[in-house]
Amino acid sequence: MTNSRELPRLLQPADLGALRLPNHLVMAPMTRNRAAADGTPTPIMATYYAQRATAGLIIAEAATPNAVGQTYPNITAIHNEAHVAGWRRVTDAVRAEGGRMFLQIQHGGRIGHPDTSGLHPVAPSPIPLPETIFTPHGHQPPVVPREMTAAEIRSTVADFAAAARNAVDAGFAGVEVHGANGYLLHQFLARNTNQRADDYGGPVAHRIRFHVEVVRAVVEAVGAERVGLRLSPGLVVNGVEEDDTEEIYPALVDALADLDLAYLHIVFADPDKPVFQEIRKRWAGPLIANPALPQNPTTLDIHHHGERLLAAGADLIALGRPFLANPDLVERLRVNAPLNPVQSAHLMYVGGETGYTDYPVLADLRQETEAAQPVAP
Repeated sequence: MTNSRELPRLLQPADLGALRLPNHLVMAPMTRNRAAADGTPTPIMATYYAQRATAGLIIAEAATPNAVGQTYPNITAIHNEAHVAGWRRVTDAVRAEGGRMFLQIQHGGRIGHPDTSGLHPVAPSPIPLPETIFTPHGHQPPVVPREMTAAEIRSTVADFAAAARNAVDAGFAGVEVHGANGYLLHQFLARNTNQRADDYGGPVAHRIRFHVEVVRAVVEAVGAERVGLRLSPGLVVNGVEEDDTEEIYPALVDALADLDLAYLHIVFADPDKPVFQEIRKRWAGPLIANPALPQNPTTLDIHHHGERLLAAGADLIALGRPFLANPDLVERLRVNAPLNPVQSAHLMYVGGETGYTDYPVLADLRQETEAAQPVAP
């Protein structure tokens, strides 16, 4: 049997607070649109996540903390008892396979539509998304969001805290606050989406305030050891543009440094970029790095990018599409087996088993190969 010391570091056990992980691999949160219309997780989701339970840690797809935060059709939520019960079926299935899960909590802000949520979206400022948005009736022009009042900001902070408590009740080991990818928290960071003149807009110290208040409230609700935060420094997505990335993120990391969070999760982390190096220097806690990989990476690509980030100070490596297409990704990386390519991108969001729970695993492929062998006379 292979000694763990002979394995690449990616495949060796790791610790994340009180959690003992069997490897350094994290399944990144990925929107898959398989929930019921009201945000309740469905049985097929339990199958999907249980299939991938060999990941060191699974961070489940974004769940909204309130109704107005819904982004797209059939995404998950975590703000009522039905949501909690649905997610508990998922966490039970993953735990039965030996896995561990956090739940990402995400508010869409201006990325929402009345046709989807039944509510008018809210945002830091009344600046619409500069592109169409997918709704139950297809792609629609965006609506101008309503600027959040101070009272609505406070109630949204409270909703994140309540969602975190619900997630723990649903069996999750912790939660990840989604502060990235152009959603509500990220909209507060960027000047092109936040043009407020109050204590939440203007200078960097004001624009990071909502992030800090949300994270602190979630920590108070469930404990710092159960809370992670996802950031995407410099990522231009969903119309968010940053012209002061090198100022925002060091200030934000410093403002959260005393909380002793479970982890910080960096999207498309590049060990050669100064912002990654600065965050790693300032952040004393665990750091999860999500590398930018080719569309259909090989095991060699994953080992190369993952080991580079670990050498640069990352503690764990988060992978999205490789886990989507390969339920047994950990085993494939262990034996350097070929990876399944991701099926047509639209299958990620259309519901059903196809492109979701039907990806083959090595054991099935081997059985098919053996069955196809001619029988000796």
